[in-house]
Amino acid sequence: MVMSYILAGMFAISAVFALLTGSAQEASAAAITGAGDAVALVISITGAICFWSGVMEVMEQSGLAGGLSRILRPIIKFLFPGAKNDDAAGKAIAENMSANLLGLGNAATPAGLRAAQRLKGRDLAMLIVINSASMQLLPTTIAAIRQSAGAANGFDIIIPVWIASICSVTAGVIAVRLLYRKDG
Repeated sequence: MVMSYILAGMFAISAVFALLTGSAQEASAAAITGAGDAVALVISITGAICFWSGVMEVMEQSGLAGGLSRILRPIIKFLFPGAKNDDAAGKAIAENMSANLLGLGNAATPAGLRAAQRLKGRDLAMLIVINSASMQLLPTTIAAIRQSAGAANGFDIIIPVWIASICSVTAGVIAVRLLYRKDG
């Protein structure tokens, strides 16, 4: 609701400014061009998102996601001590982390929501931080966007993505640990 007011206010201010500066024609053309570009971008990355979501589903059906979940279990127990005895929360966290590791933010969302419903306090804060920082081994979505924008190789940014992901996840985990240190 608040976002609706903010967006409406931004639109109104932009329209008034365009009228006052005499650039209403350019603003109108830019809005139409921008809308067309947005649709073209969505269409161009939809295929990649569908493909990688399908890969995640195949991993789930074949048991590979479960194997990754077992590999992540010690990390999950360390990061989410309140969820140690909640298998459903642990599974949802593992699915969420697995999807994020593969750069599938869209596929991570349902598992993240299931986990969030079962967590509270420090564990919920940790989930939000880890999900937002999103450690990615394969930045599939950004690679698809880069390729649709004309990049020769969408994955040539993989090392910087790894560095940025490691730094952001580390900073987030440390922040949650420090802010909730009194909770144990």
